[in-house]
Amino acid sequence: MDLSTVGIRLAAGALTPLIKKLFQSEGPGAGLVERDRELRISSYVAWREKRGLGAADLRGLADDLVRQALRLSGERPLPPDEEAGVATALAVTLNALGDLALSDLEAVRLGHRAFARKLRAAAPPLGLSRDAELFHARLVDVACLHILNFFTQRSTFVAATLVEQSRSIGDLAAKTDEVLTRIPRQEGRDAPFERRYLAYVAQRHSALTIFGLDLAPGSARWPLDAAYVNLAATATGAGPGYDSPSYSLPADQLLTEHHRVLLRGEAGSGKTTLSQWLAVSAARGEGGDQIPFVLPLRSLTRHGGRLPAADALLTGTSLAGEAPEGWANRVLRDGRALLLVDGIDEVPESERRQAREWLSELITAYGDNRWLVTSRPSAVRRDWLVDLGFAEVTLAPMTPPKVRSFIERWHTAAEHVPAEYKQQLLDAVRTKPDLARLATNPLLCGLICALHRERRGYLPSGRKELYAAALSMLLHRRDHERGLRLPELAEEPQLQLLQRLAYWLIRNGRGEMERERAEALIADALPAVPAARVLGEPPAVFQHFLERTGLLRAPTEDTVEIVHRTFQDFLGARAALDEGSFGELAGHAGNDQWEDVIRMAVAQGRPRDRTEIIRALLDQGSERAVLLALASLEYAAELDPALRAEVEAAAEHLVPPTNLEAAYALGRVGPLALDLLRGPGAEPDAALAFYTVVAAGSVGSDLAIPLLARYAPHDSALVQGKLVEFWPLFDTRQYAEEVIARLPRIPETLTVHSDAELDALGEFAPQERLTVAGDVSHEALARYRRRTPITSLSIRDNERLTSLGFLRGDTSLRVVSIMRCPALTDLARLTGLPVERAHLQPARSVDVGAVTVGWSALRELSLGADADWSPDDLAPEASLRTLVLTGPPRSLTGLARHQALRILRLPDSWVPADADWRAIASLEKLRELTISRSALGSVPGDLRLPFVRTLRFHGRTREDRASDARAVQHFPRAETTSTRE
Repeated sequence: MDLSTVGIRLAAGALTPLIKKLFQSEGPGAGLVERDRELRISSYVAWREKRGLGAADLRGLADDLVRQALRLSGERPLPPDEEAGVATALAVTLNALGDLALSDLEAVRLGHRAFARKLRAAAPPLGLSRDAELFHARLVDVACLHILNFFTQRSTFVAATLVEQSRSIGDLAAKTDEVLTRIPRQEGRDAPFERRYLAYVAQRHSALTIFGLDLAPGSARWPLDAAYVNLAATATGAGPGYDSPSYSLPADQLLTEHHRVLLRGEAGSGKTTLSQWLAVSAARGEGGDQIPFVLPLRSLTRHGGRLPAADALLTGTSLAGEAPEGWANRVLRDGRALLLVDGIDEVPESERRQAREWLSELITAYGDNRWLVTSRPSAVRRDWLVDLGFAEVTLAPMTPPKVRSFIERWHTAAEHVPAEYKQQLLDAVRTKPDLARLATNPLLCGLICALHRERRGYLPSGRKELYAAALSMLLHRRDHERGLRLPELAEEPQLQLLQRLAYWLIRNGRGEMERERAEALIADALPAVPAARVLGEPPAVFQHFLERTGLLRAPTEDTVEIVHRTFQDFLGARAALDEGSFGELAGHAGNDQWEDVIRMAVAQGRPRDRTEIIRALLDQGSERAVLLALASLEYAAELDPALRAEVEAAAEHLVPPTNLEAAYALGRVGPLALDLLRGPGAEPDAALAFYTVVAAGSVGSDLAIPLLARYAPHDSALVQGKLVEFWPLFDTRQYAEEVIARLPRIPETLTVHSDAELDALGEFAPQERLTVAGDVSHEALARYRRRTPITSLSIRDNERLTSLGFLRGDTSLRVVSIMRCPALTDLARLTGLPVERAHLQPARSVDVGAVTVGWSALRELSLGADADWSPDDLAPEASLRTLVLTGPPRSLTGLARHQALRILRLPDSWVPADADWRAIASLEKLRELTISRSALGSVPGDLRLPFVRTLRFHGRTREDRASDARAVQHFPRAETTSTRE
């Protein structure tokens, strides 16, 4: 039987009898006299009569309708155990017809969907699951459509005056009945597909390619859980003239703090790895019900076509054709999407404007989702996405503790590595500044680990040597030292062919090319590289590179890419040198995609080549070209001293830098920049001092410490905040002694990340206000507290800490914040302390109430979602001013005892009970209240809270006339806003 026919029969066979029974039968005549009085719907529903429809009858009809709808809907849109709940909810909702103050004419004018919304709003909260709530809403919509159709036929007055509307509603009823059979079936497919898609994302992105690390024969895939090192992200929008303060936070918490983030980072800094981590975390359900979409722009733009629309976000994945129709749109519409847009810098510069318009269009349509966009630092200007609401941050280099952690994890995962190699490398990174400066991002650190193993402890001394050695390992040494029987082919012929592919990608601004083009480029080059014919014809040569070198990979069957942009730039520079394309190199000085190509060309070129490249850069005359020439000096092993001095003289007018872009660009030059930065007194104002500190700190070498120390006494809060932020990038003790200890006041942003930093802070600049992040040990905290009393303590992202025993005997702690410390299951040491402000995100098993009941001085309290708590757990004498809850409390009735409360923020999606609202209404000093829109429907009708001045809703502001009317009714003097404005 055709399902559309079944849908019409469902409406005729189940809805029509139901609608007839809902209302009293008409008396004789046309009803014109009664119509003159404009009777309300509530006056003629059937249960107004003693012999009319009863509650049991109404429930029976609802049961029958739900059963028939489920039987005829194809795949079940909700579990069997929720069927009774939906039927009860439908009966309750239809019962609310008796409370509507509308005439049937007004109802018809509204239309069936608006009428259904009013009916649902008049009913009490349902307490259904998401699937059940969607199914219930569909049934109510269809019922209301037939109710309006019934109204149009109920009297001659309506039939005469609304004949045209009756026809349109009749047509719409038939069409909606037909859709009824399809919509539940389609939505019923969403959940199974989402489970399959999330499993695909978790598996697809759960491993990294780590060069030189083999977990199994022929494999270089490293499990993400073992490889991931959580780096820090720092705000780049901070600076003179900007309101946002400087801050640093773990990179994987970015989208907890912000809904839209533009993340900048150098090549190999971990941008793509972070995107993978966020995608896998969301796929595992760690971010609630978020659905991740990983959008690598290098793949999506390889043909220069338009970026995908909302319904094509799975383009390039294996599941692109399996999604239920409209699934992606529904995810975006519901605000459940996590969009990870990786590599704006890998879009050709000429196409970035279109990429921004694509982002703008999607955000305008679906703004309630979370967005991460990644880019190299210089690819787009600082404010490129500011007007779209993006926070701009930079992925910080790995700190020494992170480098140690990475090296330890690498050696744990690697096979057949002598035990002493790990300690040798750790010692080398700690004692050799040049090596430590190289090992500041995951890519380079992984290469160093691999080369240290391959070369049995010998390590290259510079970046050029490191890349050359890595290419040698990948092209030749790995297979040769494994004893694989392959055709003998030296490195140089392979490099000659591969660099042709790399240079084509660079010249065309692409990250990928079609397989056919790659084979054609190899075919064109083979006559000049006859040694490579030992591998066979061009397709065989290509296949060898793809399967054996580890330098090429195929994201799809018909495309190929070089495994990392760093190697692409290095090989492309070789090709440019071979062609003598010095003018072409300098001509692209303004293109961020060519920066590393130019520097690597200087590094690999002969003295005469370097001279020509750097001279051509100076002739360009732009600030960017001059800075690039200055940065290239570091790579010029031999250069005419006069030309070197000319470059430094040309760069002097760029010092001190006058904006953040210029400051970071100067920092990327390396230690050479320190010779140009003169120190305090050279800048006429605090802004230039701030930019000078940014430039010096961005150099990333301990050679910058003496210069930064001279800025420590500066009275600018921005300068002091930046100096504190840079501490993890330098030698811990030296920086603490020479910089931190000389600050006139320690900014609140100072965060300690390791035991060594905490010991150094206690020795050189002890503070009563302490913030620690990461796995700082109990022993280090105890050592610090023995030396210094702590009045304010913040601990976050610590997976090692199991207790607060270091606070034994403390009587001074007044402010405490504990966030994301999963092993900390005992807060007993906080009991009885004179705490005035507290922010706690405890593990589920922690008894928070046993602690808060002893805080008699408490003024502000914020509790995480896992806290099992209610205001009854507050000390009776506490004078609470602010209460923030992100998880549902057991009850709010105990709030009535805390009449000083001024700010109350309740959890999203939590609906207070009647008694909770009456407790809130008793708080006459309450001025600010945050709730969900759905909570408005539970406010008792007689309650008024005129003392509330600000009513804030979770999420973004949206037009909802029903809830807006309730807000005015219950909060007549409140200004409404949202948490995302």
